[in-house]
Amino acid sequence: MKDKKIVILGCFDTKGEDFTYLLNCLNVHYQPILTINVGVMETSVDFYIDVDNETVAAASGTSIEAIRASNDRGKAVELMGRGAAVILADLVAKEQIKGVVGMGGGGGTYIILEAMQAVPLGIPKLCLSTVVAKDLSRQIGVKDITMMSSVVDVAGLNKISRLLIRQAAAAISGMSQVIADKSTSTKKNIAISMFGNTTKCVDKCTELLKEKKYEVMAFHATGVGGTTMEALIREGVFDAVLDVTTTELADELCEGILSAGPNRLTAASEMGIPQVVVPGCLDMVNFAQIDTLPEKYKLRKLYSWAPDVTLMRTNINENKILGKQLVDKLKKSKAPVEILIPLKGISQIDKEGDIFYDQEADNALFQSIRDNAKGYMKVLEMNAHINDDAFAKLLVDRLLKIVE
Repeated sequence: MKDKKIVILGCFDTKGEDFTYLLNCLNVHYQPILTINVGVMETSVDFYIDVDNETVAAASGTSIEAIRASNDRGKAVELMGRGAAVILADLVAKEQIKGVVGMGGGGGTYIILEAMQAVPLGIPKLCLSTVVAKDLSRQIGVKDITMMSSVVDVAGLNKISRLLIRQAAAAISGMSQVIADKSTSTKKNIAISMFGNTTKCVDKCTELLKEKKYEVMAFHATGVGGTTMEALIREGVFDAVLDVTTTELADELCEGILSAGPNRLTAASEMGIPQVVVPGCLDMVNFAQIDTLPEKYKLRKLYSWAPDVTLMRTNINENKILGKQLVDKLKKSKAPVEILIPLKGISQIDKEGDIFYDQEADNALFQSIRDNAKGYMKVLEMNAHINDDAFAKLLVDRLLKIVE
């Protein structure tokens, strides 16, 4: 840790005074510093710039002269963010950084957040920004980035900005000193996907795995949750995956609001990580308030899970497609994979007598999985509901068998 540095990242051309103050504040905490300038214009500051804007531009595949000549601010922001990400990725690979801090307005914030995408979980990332109140979910993505409101513009020092910059310096200094838990009390790390409709199953699986000294991390299948789980699998955080709740595939197919995108259910296969997969909650697609449903779905079987959550029951045709999609994604797995099917229902409200119970639709899903998996992977079936304790026990038994 003593040889690693805190990266100061930002536009030193227009905000030199602010970044000089930030650097001095970090010096108060005796932090080793590495500076990266992502400003496009000529820069003159009193501190040493370790990585200048010419180097950042070159890392994006262009030159600072070309960026200036284009006179295209949007393109400049995009390219400098891309170049800074390349620089940070190299520093991470060389184990040279222990934290990243940046400050900016709209353009500067975009560059900083784009660059921080290259920094993995656990290395603290803090951005002091004028646009914290804006929806930055697309820019932040699934990264553990701390956003801090600058309150006033990052455009010269005053008593408010001085206070907040000092706090930002103290925050990144403190976070960078936190040592990752090196505990060996657990055997392996397991990712598990969950939903309100599969909570009982996931809770039981977690209990059983913890009894065996496994670390279990649950991800709520809300689109962001699935995307985050996939990203952390690719970062090497997990040793195995228990994908109980693959509902995000249904939202991707039917344009629901909780899609995790086309890459859901691909990371473990690509990384060679063992997985046990369940078609959990593929009986439903998520929408917001009932009046927001696309017109073509207005006459479908619907259920109000909450005032702002409307569930739509998947039909036979959709389930045939979903079964094939699930298997096709898993066929590419470089490690053992099994699919487990609970024949009595795949969600809390998909059981005999309940609102989404549709044996014909479920059978279409199950048969599609069987047909497409034949010759590629093992499919196990149990005459149980997804939330039955017996099914949870089977899931854990099968996962441990392929992991151990």
